[in-house]
Amino acid sequence: MGDQVFHLRPANGKWIEFRNCSVNVKISRRLTRTIIHGGEGDDLIDEGAESAVYTVKGSLDLDQYKEVLAIFRGGQPYIHEPYEEVEKKVVFGRFEFDGESKEFEFEFIEDIV
Repeated sequence: MGDQVFHLRPANGKWIEFRNCSVNVKISRRLTRTIIHGGEGDDLIDEGAESAVYTVKGSLDLDQYKEVLAIFRGGQPYIHEPYEEVEKKVVFGRFEFDGESKEFEFEFIEDIV
């Protein structure tokens, strides 16, 4: 699947390590756009804020599945961001698991604190 290591933990818990993962990040800027009908062009304002969406793919066993499901259904978790190497509070946006292949896909949305 991949050669990265990914770390996830519940708000008040221990880190869970996932090996042989791939971690993709998509970072967007928050923009405001004003379009005036009848005028020329539009006004585009960069609000200076960013948000990131992390997609993690790999495989896990049934015990890890149960741990992740509890985190998904619980409060807001934290991830160890592998590129900036910092801890980030996130929202668990999506969790997919294939019981036959044991492959998973997580989607986390960064919670700007």
